[in-house]
Amino acid sequence: MLRIVLGVIVGFFAWAIVWFGIEQILSAAFPIWYGAPQHAFQEAVENGGQFTAETRLLLSHLVIGSIVSLIAGFLAALIAGENKRAPLILGFLLLALGLLKATMSWPYVPIWYHVIFTASLLPMTIMGGKLKTTA
Repeated sequence: MLRIVLGVIVGFFAWAIVWFGIEQILSAAFPIWYGAPQHAFQEAVENGGQFTAETRLLLSHLVIGSIVSLIAGFLAALIAGENKRAPLILGFLLLALGLLKATMSWPYVPIWYHVIFTASLLPMTIMGGKLKTTA
C-alpha cells in the first residue's frame, strides 16, 4: 500500500515537473510561437483582460499533456510495483486538477480544448501504467 501511495505522489510531482519544464523550454526556444501566447494568457487571467487562445498552442498542450500523463502513469506503476491501482489513482487525481484548471480558464479557452484535455488525463495515465509491463 505504501508503494502505491508513493507511486501516486511521485507520478504527480513528475507530471508537474515535466509539464512546467517543457513549458519553460518551449517558451525559451520559441519565444514568439510559444512564449508570447503563454504570457498573454497569464496577463489576461491576472488582469481580467481579453485573450484569444491560439489553436496551435492549444494543440501543443494536448500533445504535451498526453505525453506527460503517459510518463507519470509509467513512473507511478514502476514505483508501485504494479500497473493498475497507482496509475488509476493518479489519473483520477490529475482529472480532478484538470477540472479545476478548466473552471479557472473557462472564459479564455474554447470548450473543445477543455473537454479533450481533461478527458485525456485519466486514459493516458492508465496507458502509461500499462507500459510498465512491456518495459
